[in-house]
Amino acid sequence: MMRYHSFADLPETLPVFPLSGVLLLPRSALPLNVFEPRYLAMVDQALKTDRLIGMIQPLENEETVRTPRLTQVGCAGQIVSWREEDNRYLITLSGVCRFGVKREVSSAPYRVLACDFSLFAGDLVEGPGADFPREQLLAALKNYLAGRDMKADWKSVMTAPAESLVNALSMMCPFEPAEKQALLEAPSLDARLSTLVALLELSTPRGTLN
Repeated sequence: MMRYHSFADLPETLPVFPLSGVLLLPRSALPLNVFEPRYLAMVDQALKTDRLIGMIQPLENEETVRTPRLTQVGCAGQIVSWREEDNRYLITLSGVCRFGVKREVSSAPYRVLACDFSLFAGDLVEGPGADFPREQLLAALKNYLAGRDMKADWKSVMTAPAESLVNALSMMCPFEPAEKQALLEAPSLDARLSTLVALLELSTPRGTLN
């Protein structure tokens, strides 16, 4: 995987994969099952160049709107693994840096956006690995999972670095699209953690709170 040290190293335009409720964050892995012809073409082209594509959420349903409006912030990811299977690609993206949308450049056969990475240049610097309120997050997570009869790998939760844990939970928890977007747009890891804890607590049935 290529390492980007400055937002100036990133491309001015980016092909994007709009998916509602799907979140990609820097230094986090996102597996994707790609089968639509236009997105197969997008992956083919990305594999021939820098392997970068952008994940972004639509604001409207693609089943009812031909070209739905998009949110104004997404995240670029680099394809770090891929294989072809039954006329589809199974790929894994590694999050690189968030971007702001400047304008749409093309919508055929897939959408391409002009991107502004400058507001998120800090994404290229790895976050702190310790000294964060893990117990507060654990308490909120335990209540959240108990209310849904879900389980977690508590050994990993207890030992994962702060950024890895916060980002993984932000991506994996089945929050609403607008809530996922709030996690994406959080200006710092601390802000994302605070948003995550608040969402876990708000989504926990009152009868399961300790």
